[in-house]
Amino acid sequence: MLVKKMLNGIMMKEITIKELADQYGVSTRTIQSKIKKLGYEWDSKESIYRYVGEESEPLDVDFSTLISKNSKMPAEQKLATSYVDESESTSTSSSKASTVDAIDLLLQHPKERSKRVYRGFYFDDDVLSIIDRVPKSYKSELVNEALRKVFKEKGLLD
Repeated sequence: MLVKKMLNGIMMKEITIKELADQYGVSTRTIQSKIKKLGYEWDSKESIYRYVGEESEPLDVDFSTLISKNSKMPAEQKLATSYVDESESTSTSSSKASTVDAIDLLLQHPKERSKRVYRGFYFDDDVLSIIDRVPKSYKSELVNEALRKVFKEKGLLD
C-alpha cells in the first residue's frame, strides 16, 4: 500500500493504525514509528498527519517495504503464539514441527538456567503479552533464549 493511500485512509477513518498493525503483523507502535520516520507528525487537533520532513514527501513509497525488512511476518507471529496458547488452532500445524527452535520449545516446555544477573528493562505491550503467557519462573529463560537466537543470527554469539 502506498504511503499516500495509507495516510488518506487513516485521515478519512477508513483504516486504523491497529488494522494496519494487524495487516502487517507488527505492533501499533511499529506502524506509528515507521510513519514518523517517513517525516510525518500526527496533528491531534485536526486528526491528520502533517509532513515535516526535510526531503520530498514520500507519498509514492510502498509502506510494506518499510515493514517487511525489520519485522516478523504475520504467519511467523501466529506460529510463535500457537505454541503458547494451544487452544488456538492454525492451519500451519504441519509446518510447526519443521520450524521448532529453542524459543518454541521453551514456550512449550520451559527449563531452568543458573548463574544469572538481574537487570530491569522496559517492554512494549505486544512483547510483554507474549512473555506474560509463560509461568513466572520461566520468563527469564524465554527472554534469554529469544535474545540468544537474535544474537546468533547477527553473528554476535557462537
